[in-house]
Amino acid sequence: MDLRDAGLTENEEKIYIALIQIGPSQAGKISRKTGLHRRTVYDVTETLINKGFIGYILENNKRVFSAVNPNRIIDSIEQKKNHLMPFISELSQKFNSTKRNESTNFYRGKNGLKMVFESQLDHPEILILGANRQAYEKMPYYFKWFNERRKEKKVNIKVITSDRSINPKILAETRYLAEKYTSHMVINIYGNSVAMILWAKNPFAIVVEQEEFASGYRKYFELLWKVAKK
Repeated sequence: MDLRDAGLTENEEKIYIALIQIGPSQAGKISRKTGLHRRTVYDVTETLINKGFIGYILENNKRVFSAVNPNRIIDSIEQKKNHLMPFISELSQKFNSTKRNESTNFYRGKNGLKMVFESQLDHPEILILGANRQAYEKMPYYFKWFNERRKEKKVNIKVITSDRSINPKILAETRYLAEKYTSHMVINIYGNSVAMILWAKNPFAIVVEQEEFASGYRKYFELLWKVAKK
């Protein structure tokens, strides 16, 4: 995770972190620290000022830039969230009124997978077939946050895996299959949806929302649950 997740560009992130590290500085010093051209530094500092992440004072008629407290980033995200909520609420109503009961969607990359996992938090239980370490290795900070949110929302999980090192404690039950059944594919079943997630170099997921499809996978999970060992 980096500051680009908070809406900063790569150059904005470089300059903000540089100012945290070196303290109040003029454009030349920032340029030397970041390796960015001085003209780029001037342009990017303007956008950071407009976003409220840095400020400046004039010394001998020259701007000396300084970073605001990093907590301001969280405040900024919360403000954006509060501004968006009425709009999102209106869109959700329209979405639910036109939503089909059946859909198949494809998600690629970490940001796409975050959307898949966050939708699962709206359900009381998630069944996970084939859990493996690759998910935690590729997105360690995200899954720490995800499990905290899952705990807050009291979402239970039942896990079938071939990896004995996987043993979640929070609102979780785990059973194990033989190691020969290990796979890069993980299947999550929740509500009327089934997410088939491939933890490859570039991870992706296919999510099918269809009642009978999810019911079939749920019955398959229950069968394996009886076979798997504690």
